[in-house]
Amino acid sequence: MAKQSAPRELAGIAPKLVEITDRVLFQDVWERPGLSPRDRSLVTVSVLAALYRSEQLPHHLGVALDNGLTVEELSEAITHLAFYAGWPNAMTAITQLKKLADERAA
Repeated sequence: MAKQSAPRELAGIAPKLVEITDRVLFQDVWERPGLSPRDRSLVTVSVLAALYRSEQLPHHLGVALDNGLTVEELSEAITHLAFYAGWPNAMTAITQLKKLADERAA
């Protein structure tokens, strides 16, 4: 799994939030054995796209790729959720995925 942590630059304004993000979310929740990191990434990306959390989505798309999901699989998931979460949400997510895929291909 790709090592995750809260952005260090936030520690100056919200040290406790950074601490619990690292300790609880990334060192506890993400490390639980019930789902693989790949599956957790697929769930996370799907929820972020569905809820239009476009600020967090690019980071988690990258983590998803690092955790073994392919651009094609992420594209398929985003296409699928368009019918359940809304077309604009899916179009925003797929635009972000394309940008990331293009950056990684360069």
